[in-house]
Amino acid sequence: MTNPHLQAFERLKAKQFEIGNTSYKERISKLTKLQIAITTTYKSRIREAMLADFGKPILETDLSDIYPVVDEIKKAKKNLPYWMKNKRVRSPLVLFGSNSYIKYEPKGVCLIMSPWNYPVTLTLCPLVSAIAAGNCLVIKPSEISTMASKVMQDIIEDVFNSDEVVLIQGGVETAEQLLALPFNHIFFTGSPSVGKIVMKNAAKHLTSVTLELGGKSPVFIDGSVKVSEISEKITFGKFLNTGQTCIAPDYVLVEQNIVGSLIAEMENTIASFYGKEQKDSKSYGRIISAEHFNRLMELVADAQSKGAEVIQLSPAESENKFFPPTLIVNPSDDMRVMREEIFGPILPIKVYTQLDEAIAYVNANERPLALYIFSESKVNIRHIIANTRAGGTTINHNLLHFLNNELPFGGINNSGIGKSHGYHGFKAFTNERAILNQFTISPVSLIKPPYTKLKQKLIDLMIKYF
Repeated sequence: MTNPHLQAFERLKAKQFEIGNTSYKERISKLTKLQIAITTTYKSRIREAMLADFGKPILETDLSDIYPVVDEIKKAKKNLPYWMKNKRVRSPLVLFGSNSYIKYEPKGVCLIMSPWNYPVTLTLCPLVSAIAAGNCLVIKPSEISTMASKVMQDIIEDVFNSDEVVLIQGGVETAEQLLALPFNHIFFTGSPSVGKIVMKNAAKHLTSVTLELGGKSPVFIDGSVKVSEISEKITFGKFLNTGQTCIAPDYVLVEQNIVGSLIAEMENTIASFYGKEQKDSKSYGRIISAEHFNRLMELVADAQSKGAEVIQLSPAESENKFFPPTLIVNPSDDMRVMREEIFGPILPIKVYTQLDEAIAYVNANERPLALYIFSESKVNIRHIIANTRAGGTTINHNLLHFLNNELPFGGINNSGIGKSHGYHGFKAFTNERAILNQFTISPVSLIKPPYTKLKQKLIDLMIKYF
């Protein structure tokens, strides 16, 4: 049976060298058109789509779904002439008479598969990197955030020609059909379980991948902190986008002597941010679907049935997918909230007495996409960083490393492969092609059969001195 998307793929494949040979000025022109579409033409529709999909406040949409893309575009436009420039590298003495350089060429026809939780940011940010690198693209957004996918389809069709960028909507079957095609690179954002499927399919064509995955991102809090100062930061990071954030704090490890004050302060902060009736707050969104809402309800019910203390200032309401900020105190390791990525407004708070005990707990699990440290002790901060591994870390705040596109963003092992953002995103969609130009006779050229004692001596000298 013919793949229904083969025609679009072949159209992009036929255009890839023309697009790949575009100048930085031509690529910047495309990025400018995308920037205008996001900030002007489609800005109100993006806001409306996020409100329809998530009940998301306009300010949150602007902060987390418009600003990061615009910032990515500005970064690429400013630096693209330098990023694209051939980089001269040294040639060793044994290659005298040659020069060497690295050419940054596009990988070709790439696939971007994006998730539902930040549909605009996590679709268009990698698109910016791919366009900056000179690629042709197929984009497959999530079928769950339906309104966001519709507006992005209109943006793509408005800004790009259909032989350069194509957005294809659909569910699991569409994803499977696309993964069967021999793309030159796949950029996938989603869960580790689906990431493994993507990687397995990519392996059939030896397609390179960037996998932005997730996992359980821990928060370390030691006794040196001022609880009143960190409560707002943790509350903001956890409950932004109603907790549906891949780098949201997934659970807290807090030193025993301050756990009571932390819980009390977070209750106060939740009420301060969203009111005592969070369902009426214009600053608090909704869960994406009934399926995800029910999963969160099951996580809380499981924790309660196994003896955890559950703190909610308001009850959940299934009819409008309202799920309140929820704290789970003293969870045990057999509870689902400690075994699964939560991806919702539930924050388990686990107590430790010795810092190394908390470090050992984190290291016993998969390496996280993000790791957060709240401490006034430089010794403790250095100790945690030196003895853990994570994709990224923010100290005395959370999420903020994502907003710095000078930093590489991505996971490690189970939480991801490869990096994105800024120059790191450009490189993800680029092949660093090694080129050596030999323009005169080289010492190496003299070493050819028949091999003689004189030539052996020459090799010995090369090994010893060069």
